[in-house]
Amino acid sequence: MSLEGRVPDALAGERLDRVVALVWDCSRAEAARLIGQRQVAVNGAVTAARSQRLAGGDWVSLLQDPVVPQAALEPDWSIELDVIHADEQVIVVNKPAGLVTHPGSGNAAGTMVNGLLARFPEIAEAGDPERPGIVHRLDRGTSGLLVVARTHAGYRALTAALSRREVHRGYVALVSGLPADERGVIDAPVGRSNRHPTKMAVTADGRPARTHYQVTARMAAGNGPSGAFDTACLELRLETGRTHQIRVHLAAIGHPVLGDELYGGPAAPGISRPALHARTLGFEHPGTGEPLRFEAEPPEDFARLYRLLGASRGIGSG
Repeated sequence: MSLEGRVPDALAGERLDRVVALVWDCSRAEAARLIGQRQVAVNGAVTAARSQRLAGGDWVSLLQDPVVPQAALEPDWSIELDVIHADEQVIVVNKPAGLVTHPGSGNAAGTMVNGLLARFPEIAEAGDPERPGIVHRLDRGTSGLLVVARTHAGYRALTAALSRREVHRGYVALVSGLPADERGVIDAPVGRSNRHPTKMAVTADGRPARTHYQVTARMAAGNGPSGAFDTACLELRLETGRTHQIRVHLAAIGHPVLGDELYGGPAAPGISRPALHARTLGFEHPGTGEPLRFEAEPPEDFARLYRLLGASRGIGSG
């Protein structure tokens, strides 16, 4: 995480120590320590006043990383996993919707990583010890494919391939409205929302982000249970992998994902999460260089909604 950033409007009026604790995910005591040791600056001026009230847009800088205690990650055999490929270097998992990828704030256990540690304990040595083996992630509500490194060498190779944009990640989504073009590229930077700290947004100071899309089916209003609005099925491909990128980009062009309450997607029958599925995954094997490609069809809640909307073709058959 960056050691500097602007105070979102949602935290305007809060004390400096609380803002530091919330934004940098550390304890209030650790925030107070940093401020007391004059390791925090507000708008370029170092301060020791932890009770200082901040305004939205203030620029806060940390001069050192906060210390965040690391809880031991526990293996958990009770977590059901659909492992569709495993070899000495990599594991490919078809993650169900509702399962968190790795431990983090508010999710110390019960994640996909805890399940993987029970089956493949060696991933503890691959990459970041707080999220071992994780090369890329899927949101809790997103189903589908992701690759996990089984060794540290595999982790280095896969993260390098991701940075070079050599890993194919293909998605399918059901969205509100009918895009004007059959295909296109959404090229817009994505960063933390200044108004809602739990959301991402298209922002001028965000990180570059590109999403390719193609319309594979159009369902007019009245053909299915949505009734009041048109819907479409899109195939999408990520060039970059920012947090919530697809959801933010589609909402920004006026076609939010069905069921995505956070980004304005309308409710849809029979599905209680964003109608988004990571369907295809391709990469070169980090050990052999062999091209690998995997595909997982959307789960039943997605497929049922697709049928209910009145589509006459198979999902993604553009």
